Amino acid sequence: MSARKALREDEAAEPSVEREVIGEGPSAIWRIRSFAAARAVLRARKGTSQAGFTAERIPRGIFRRHPILISDGPAHDAQRRDLARFFAPAVVADRYGDFIAERAEAAVEHVVRQGRCRLDEVALHFAVEVTAEVVGLTESSVAGMSRRLEGFFTQPPVDLATPNWGRTRLQWLQAAINGLVPIGRFYLADVRPAVRARRRDRGGSRAGGDVLTHLIESGHSTSDILVECVTYGTAGMVTTREFISMACWHLLSDPDLGAEYSRAEQPRRLEILKEIIRLEPVVGHLYRRARDEVEIADGGSTHTIARGDLIDVCVRETNTDPAAFDPTESGRDHTESGGDGSDPHSLCPARLTADGVPAVGMSFSDGAHSCPGQPLALLETDALLHRLLAHRPRILNEPTIGWDSVIAGYRIRGLELAFDHGHGTERGEPDYGEPDYGQPAGHEEPT
Repeated sequence: MSARKALREDEAAEPSVEREVIGEGPSAIWRIRSFAAARAVLRARKGTSQAGFTAERIPRGIFRRHPILISDGPAHDAQRRDLARFFAPAVVADRYGDFIAERAEAAVEHVVRQGRCRLDEVALHFAVEVTAEVVGLTESSVAGMSRRLEGFFTQPPVDLATPNWGRTRLQWLQAAINGLVPIGRFYLADVRPAVRARRRDRGGSRAGGDVLTHLIESGHSTSDILVECVTYGTAGMVTTREFISMACWHLLSDPDLGAEYSRAEQPRRLEILKEIIRLEPVVGHLYRRARDEVEIADGGSTHTIARGDLIDVCVRETNTDPAAFDPTESGRDHTESGGDGSDPHSLCPARLTADGVPAVGMSFSDGAHSCPGQPLALLETDALLHRLLAHRPRILNEPTIGWDSVIAGYRIRGLELAFDHGHGTERGEPDYGEPDYGQPAGHEEPT
């Protein structure tokens, strides 16, 4: 029986590699459900390019440098090297550890005083605040920025496997309006004030200390800076917000797991969180476009993906591939780990994986476009949840699960927690307000 909470009846678990013709032309989409085949696709550096997150629809002519989300090849590698210093595990812990701990403590103290909270709201403000500090969007309120970032995801559904991505002309027009209006607001209220502050403070206390300052010092244009801030802001907000809610739901639904997490030291807690995100990846599909022929091996078979074909790495299936996550399939003894990890659909923090397979599976992608924010996401999730669980919350209302076609992932809403020993009350409407995030004095935010 699967321990997954985010279940989709329309997702097939097999075959491990499947070719499906798109429309009436020769183009096809390949569904990759094998971990080994997925890794081969994501590491085919010269043979594929980014096709997910509507990257192929982002106009490139307006950018002096291609945004990191859609760039490939040497330019992308250089961007990754430049930004590695902001997201390396040691850097995240040393530079942002105290800030994350302080803000997690403030958020938890606030909701405990209230006696109740809706976790997706708490997670949203907390994730945005941490992301804003790392990126450098520190001249506007967190509450306002949270609303604006959420606005990016009010989009018509999209299906990359259908002609015109399953959208009508009216839907494409609506998508453009729904995207451009929030981008304009985000630029005026969040990006422009931060850019101006850093240009006034050249060589000052933040020199080289955040992503935005780095982009300015590297000569990025205004449009380049804006799209990078959108990328990091939405990625940092969306994925971490959902993971915080999902991880908390698992920890509170399984008393033994929750108790183990609460009393464990941080390394063990991170192991538990990695197993949860392996089983419940926030982004369920990663898309690549074949720029040349790509050969992949799956078991004893070899497949050749033709140039121009779309490739769908089905993360939820690759992360439960028995060859990668069932130690009995790979000849390893799972009893060595102290837990039964033989079923890849179970939640087993002591799981042994096949050689070279990371504990998180493909949840943070792999290869050139692997997510640089993995250490940050895990650290901030642990910081908030470890403090939250220390106050012994109980689930007041179970959440609902929705699906976002743009990120190909789940949305968790309405997980309400009660703190019976807090100073709040369960009567009436809960206060979902966030702690005072310190909007700069004299700053008037455009609406």
